Amino acid sequence: MSGFNPNASEWKPSATAAAWTPGGFTAPAPAPTPTPAPPSTAESTASDIDEADPLWQLVLNKICNGDRDRALKMINNPDSLAEFPEVEALLSATSDGMNEDDWEKEGDKLADKVEESMVIDDTAKIAPQAVAMEEEEEEAAPVVEAVEGDPREHFNLVFIGHVDAGKSTLSGNILYLTDNVDKRTIEKYEREAKELNRESWFLAFIMDTNEEERSKGITVEVGRATFQTDVHRYSILDAPGHKNYVPNMIMGASQADVGILVISARKGEFESGFDKGGQTREHALLAKTLGVSYLVVVINKMDEPTVQWKKERFDECVSKLKPFLKGCGFTIKREVKFMPISGLNGANVKDEVDPKVCPWWKDCYKNGDNNTDKPTLMGLLDSLELKGRDADAPVRIPVLDRYSDRGTIAMGKVESGTIRPGMKVTVMPTRQKYKVDGLWSEETPLASARPGENILVKLSGAGMEDVQKGFVICSDPPCRSVDKMICQIMVMDLPEHAKVLTAGFQAIFHAHCAEEEATVTKIFETTDKKGKVHKGAAFANVGMRVVCMIEVARTVPLEAFDDYPFLGRFTLRTEGKTCAIGVIKKLPPKKDD
Repeated sequence: MSGFNPNASEWKPSATAAAWTPGGFTAPAPAPTPTPAPPSTAESTASDIDEADPLWQLVLNKICNGDRDRALKMINNPDSLAEFPEVEALLSATSDGMNEDDWEKEGDKLADKVEESMVIDDTAKIAPQAVAMEEEEEEAAPVVEAVEGDPREHFNLVFIGHVDAGKSTLSGNILYLTDNVDKRTIEKYEREAKELNRESWFLAFIMDTNEEERSKGITVEVGRATFQTDVHRYSILDAPGHKNYVPNMIMGASQADVGILVISARKGEFESGFDKGGQTREHALLAKTLGVSYLVVVINKMDEPTVQWKKERFDECVSKLKPFLKGCGFTIKREVKFMPISGLNGANVKDEVDPKVCPWWKDCYKNGDNNTDKPTLMGLLDSLELKGRDADAPVRIPVLDRYSDRGTIAMGKVESGTIRPGMKVTVMPTRQKYKVDGLWSEETPLASARPGENILVKLSGAGMEDVQKGFVICSDPPCRSVDKMICQIMVMDLPEHAKVLTAGFQAIFHAHCAEEEATVTKIFETTDKKGKVHKGAAFANVGMRVVCMIEVARTVPLEAFDDYPFLGRFTLRTEGKTCAIGVIKKLPPKKDD
């Protein structure tokens, strides 16, 4: 075989060679079909643009000189258009006839207590969604193995209170008593707590999962867990009690339906939490501001050696709390319930405390004292009924967070409406439209989700930058997106450098899941503690009610409180203090977007 050339290259067939045919005739090879280039992201987005839209024409032709990619980016980021006077002129020309000066005068009308002036003419009544959208939903492919959802109503419970009051221990014990944590896991946590010389912390380890929280005994993030009874389904939101983590607490309380204010009955601990500087006061105030329907006040640690289930200590705590909670805006008889418990040993949590240990409690609840006729915390929660959940209203889902898992998935609570896979939704404030690819509760696919549900929403084509915390997922008509509003606030506290609240006061604006820098730009009226009204006041002191205008640094999805309460409440905080709580009374006139 010496005739072979060892240096010859390997033979490979030619992709362009003609096919061999008998008879010596060679047929010409067909020209290869060119592979179509995938459409660019900008092109696919451009398909949604109305070429006749005056705003699009202005941005494309005059501002971007025909550069479509740049024009699309600017249209998708409304804040970037604010610097161009021609855009402002166009939007002003297409507004509904009310200019900025007219709108600002509405603040003075509001100060004159003319209730009719609080209603914006262009604020349409909540209408059913368009027939076209319903037809699109019918055409959408059904989600495989999706379920309609549990018929039992879902409640979000936020556990709030001063640091070391026992919130995490109570939350963990509820999960243990409802068989959501097995005994082997509890035994493991007992060993870990003993190694830290903190034997009583083992139940808190169920909720406090990271090492920092366990070593210091301080909750940092909002812990989340679920349990259920025969009557309701519940989500536990274990909020941090330390003053450094109040913003995290606000995120948890903004989703809550029921607040559970945990008070330590131990001598000295109740006083330190309730006195000025303690978190009991601020947490109760924030709970009311953020819209909890009920506040269940549990006097914890009643089994502690300094207390020993004494009725005198329970009554002392209740008598001090009632006037303060009334001042926060709670209706004591209807919205506030009081109950003695031991979060560590479970007395009055699921099972009633032994009458030999606490002989006076049976008479209390049978007589309806403390606004409850139920002996245990679980029984009390099962007896609560929530009103105002409207499954037929437009969808509103404030986005709590998002993550990427083969697409962008948003987390949030359905505040109103019913959402289904296949629906077309609008994300505010960017006004981007997406199709709902899927819904989940925990890991269960859903065919629909009603108000009160904590869900995961997968949006077709959305990127991580397109859905952010504080955005709101809406069906038509979408919510408003504004950077200024006329509000009514109550001044609760002021930072040390500011003795009074004046125009120019700056703070962080917290509304639903959104946070934004804000400035009080104008004060229309103040009302002092005696009820005396001061028109055109220059400043306000602690304890005063104020009608004012507030501007935020970037647009925020909001609504007037009278239309959508959950999008119309807010808090102003600065330097670690809650300075004011308030509601939105009036928004600027709509612009034709």
